[in-house]
Amino acid sequence: MEQAVDWDDLRVVLAIAREGSLRGAARVLGQSQPTMGRRLRSFETRLGRPLFQRTADGFLLTDDGSAVLLHAERVEQEVLALDRRLAGQDGQLDGTLRVTSSDWFATHVLAPVLCEFATLQPRVIVETITGNRVLSLSRREADLAFRTMPFDEPEVVSRRLARIEYAAYLSSGLPHPRAGDGTGTALITSDTAFAGRPEAVWIRRTLPNAHIVSRSSNRDVQAHLCAMGIGLAVLPRPVGDKLDGVERIDLGAEPPLRHAWIGYHRDLGRSKRLRALLDLSIGRLAR
Repeated sequence: MEQAVDWDDLRVVLAIAREGSLRGAARVLGQSQPTMGRRLRSFETRLGRPLFQRTADGFLLTDDGSAVLLHAERVEQEVLALDRRLAGQDGQLDGTLRVTSSDWFATHVLAPVLCEFATLQPRVIVETITGNRVLSLSRREADLAFRTMPFDEPEVVSRRLARIEYAAYLSSGLPHPRAGDGTGTALITSDTAFAGRPEAVWIRRTLPNAHIVSRSSNRDVQAHLCAMGIGLAVLPRPVGDKLDGVERIDLGAEPPLRHAWIGYHRDLGRSKRLRALLDLSIGRLAR
């Protein structure tokens, strides 16, 4: 390897290896797919060896590619550590904060906090990234994360923030099912990827003879289908209690509760803008 390798070359290798395709890598790096292909070919030409095998199932690392990937991951850790350290030392209350949470939590719980924060710190831009994919705090995919499970990433500082209660809801006027049976009851529940959620398991045990009519990974979709009379849904109370046209029903016991957790990488602990949002979130949500 006679020519110098720069960080942009290594970012291309990292993105393709992680996404398995040029399209996915281009999306991650904010490039077009043709540009990503040209950059990879140029890098491979300079190295004089292929880094990936092009297969029907995607891009697979060659032995040389695996060796380059190991070095790229080490460089990435150093770059990210420096980035976090510089961000953590930033004393100005401006710039950008990347916050991640689930869709429903951002909409029904976090939005009022972000609204207040925007009034208090108008020069800080909060970029809210929602969805079910867990973003990495170590790789700076997000600066501050809200999750309904404890953090297991190394070097992440976290604390339990709030208790989240769940309840069963039906469109107003529909007949209530009997606990232990559920015959004739339609269920709106999580998609198969999240079928193991505690509340989803609980409702199947509580109404063993009910049938599933709809699955969705989005809580608001579940809630609106419930309000339209499609079936029964178990929802976080911050979602269900504000929903028009539904009523909470008693099935003899409450669904299992969960907890919201907040976390950030320890290198960002001295970032004043992060501390400002962190403290406000804890002050408004912790209980």
